[in-house]
Amino acid sequence: MTRLPLATARPLFFTAALSLASCASIDITRDTQTSGRFESTGTAFTILSIDLPKPALNIARDNAADARLTNMQVTDIVRRPDLGSWDWLLDIIGVRFVRIEGIWGFTGAEAGNGQDSQ
Repeated sequence: MTRLPLATARPLFFTAALSLASCASIDITRDTQTSGRFESTGTAFTILSIDLPKPALNIARDNAADARLTNMQVTDIVRRPDLGSWDWLLDIIGVRFVRIEGIWGFTGAEAGNGQDSQ
């Protein structure tokens, strides 16, 4: 069995690592026939302040937008890890996780009480 030369193996390793570093998922639940809740997640790899393939928050938001649900409203955003003032350490090298939760659709309460307001 022949081995790959180091010059070929190194770029293949980094390409595989970066392609596995980002992922996204979405979970959509229906509360009524026209409304419900959603949870979208995104993961990104950061090296030297460059998020690959893009920031985890943008991955999660794009994933939710691609679901094309009407009247989407984000209610909560959770970023992990969050090191506070030491967050710059993750800009050197790290992995970021973001979860976005929200509601979508129309429950019927948006129309008001049905009386004319004059």
